[in-house]
Amino acid sequence: QVHFMESGGGLVQPGGSLRLSCTASGSLFSLYNLAWYRQAPGKQREFVAGIRSTDTTSYADSVRGRFTISRDNGKNTMFLQMNSLNADDTGVYYCNFQIPSADWGQGTQVIVSS
Repeated sequence: QVHFMESGGGLVQPGGSLRLSCTASGSLFSLYNLAWYRQAPGKQREFVAGIRSTDTTSYADSVRGRFTISRDNGKNTMFLQMNSLNADDTGVYYCNFQIPSADWGQGTQVIVSS
């Protein structure tokens, strides 16, 4: 079973940047098709960005052009570079497979506020 651990969240002003990291257990990390998700207060969890084992990326319309997803297979780590943050980006960010497993990590909280 693959376990995920997210980090890098925090409080940032509108227009600022953050870089999130996600580590995953297992020896087959390079084969995983992974994604970032987020859950804003009072809303359902939603897809943010995905990266396949082929490094093909995809983004939600709301973050395209501002967020960049990447991975380092040697470190079993995936990243989410978030620029030009706004209040709508506030939420808890999670990583998982592109077809999510039931095993979610604790997430990392991002708060965009002045």
